[in-house]
Amino acid sequence: MTDDTREDEKRAVVLLSGGMDSATTAYEAKARGYELYALHTSYGQKTASKEYECARALADELDVNDFLHIETSHLKQIGASSLTDESMAVEDVDMDADEIPTSYVPFRNANLLSMAVSYAEANECDAVFVGAHSEDYSGYPDCRPEFFDAFEAMVDVGTKPDTHISLDVPFVHDSKTDIARRGIELDVPFEHTWSCYRAEEPACGTCDSCAFRLQAFQNLGERDPIPYAERPDYVDAE
Repeated sequence: MTDDTREDEKRAVVLLSGGMDSATTAYEAKARGYELYALHTSYGQKTASKEYECARALADELDVNDFLHIETSHLKQIGASSLTDESMAVEDVDMDADEIPTSYVPFRNANLLSMAVSYAEANECDAVFVGAHSEDYSGYPDCRPEFFDAFEAMVDVGTKPDTHISLDVPFVHDSKTDIARRGIELDVPFEHTWSCYRAEEPACGTCDSCAFRLQAFQNLGERDPIPYAERPDYVDAE
């Protein structure tokens, strides 16, 4: 590859969890002209196998430059989350709850972003894309815009002087419905995504993640293409 070619090429690492938010973010990054490097992590979550399967399928659909899978079992060992701790049940959704949910994995995004930035710097990438959005940071402190601003400042200080990596969170001010709408516009294959916190198939339909996902599709009058054990009506809960 010539230097001129590299100057014309934009590269980005995308945190590709296998969920609908990260999938739409990956397709958004590709639409913006980035060559993609996909990073998927298994951290001991209860649906790890299904999430990996979906991330791998998405990476193939996107024709990414590289797909890196990292296992981060320390987050499971640390525990204190219903996603990783077998002694904690995944709760049913409470659309009106204000407290931080039990599904919060302590400081997870800082762990994942650190790996993504290392991956990005090693591959001379220009950006790291993350799929967090406004309905996340009402419950998860490491999904707030202020967190990403602070992390980007740390990246600037902690990487080589000639490294310039932006932290791009394209939907940070948007709702889940906005993401579903944009995903439909971008022809995201939502059948290759998974959001359920409890089950690998069918999705439960009643955990936080299932509920907000179903609500997003219902708000748009669209049918979510993945299988559910239950499909409650969440439109009135918006």
